[in-house]
Amino acid sequence: MSLAEVMGENGAVVFFTCNHCPYVVGSEPRIESAAELAQSMGLGFAGINSNDPVMYESDSWENMVKRASRGMTYPYLHDASQEVAISYGAERTPEFYLMDSEFQVVYRGRMDDSPRDPSHATTSELKDAIEEMTSGHGISVPRTESIGCSVKWKA
Repeated sequence: MSLAEVMGENGAVVFFTCNHCPYVVGSEPRIESAAELAQSMGLGFAGINSNDPVMYESDSWENMVKRASRGMTYPYLHDASQEVAISYGAERTPEFYLMDSEFQVVYRGRMDDSPRDPSHATTSELKDAIEEMTSGHGISVPRTESIGCSVKWKA
């Protein structure tokens, strides 16, 4: 799937994810909510798993299919070569990239400040950036540090 295929009328959210990271697991319901928000605002939404499935069996294609079958409303893609993660400069899971309709990254970073436990979240940077971009405003916080597990690179 190409980025052009992911793009919606107003842009897209692409995020790096995996199956085993406790920060991703703790965020799954909120990621689904972010996907629904993005889609309602004319944005495409896709998750990419770039982890090495040889060293991390839980991130194998088969396990990705199992995770997706539990109710994802967005494409869950496998970056077997890790070229996509390298080209984005991805560092962690989950890590979000919000792009405008010109394919420019206008926000990169975390969804909020507590990916493992939603009850402790005091911010909503991804949601704020989506709302700012789709309402025609500049992004007030274009970059935050993601909180999560490192991308598991091949040896």
